[in-house]
Amino acid sequence: MPVEVTIVNHPVAAEALTHLRDENTSNQFFRAELRRLSLVVVAEATRNLPVIATRVRTPLAETDGTALASRPVLVPILRAGLGMLPAAMELLPDADIAVVGVQRDEKTHMPSEYVAKLPARLDGRTCLVLDPMLATGGSLAHACKILADRGAPQPLTIACVLAAPEGIEFLRSTGMNLHIITASVDSHLN
Repeated sequence: MPVEVTIVNHPVAAEALTHLRDENTSNQFFRAELRRLSLVVVAEATRNLPVIATRVRTPLAETDGTALASRPVLVPILRAGLGMLPAAMELLPDADIAVVGVQRDEKTHMPSEYVAKLPARLDGRTCLVLDPMLATGGSLAHACKILADRGAPQPLTIACVLAAPEGIEFLRSTGMNLHIITASVDSHLN
């Protein structure tokens, strides 16, 4: 199964990412720029959400419109993914929110979940995973497997700010069907 990577090509994303990378950026400005960048990344990540035709009445006439076919599920990976959640909620105010917390076991170095607040089944529910930094990919792969095991439709969509090639390659090695939307793929894990 493929892992597709889409790099967001947008001047607002590029500027916000530059501010996030700047060591002189204050905490307050960092949070504001993460929100701004997340808006652009999540907008791209939701580009192909299923829609249905609808009719609405304007003050002047009835007209054709579009509505999302179903409410997506936003899945921030704790804790870092919470930084992207306000922007995602702004774009998808009716979305359900589920959370997955994954940590590395200090002895085995394997990821394990410490929380998974999800519906029992995700069949037919588009899931958007929020994780700002795709580094090694271990925790993200574990979280995606949890979603897939609960029936989340494939490909799973992952919105992130930065991705390391090592993490992308690890996700490819899992055989999962994933679509990663990121503002940048760095040259290497740092």
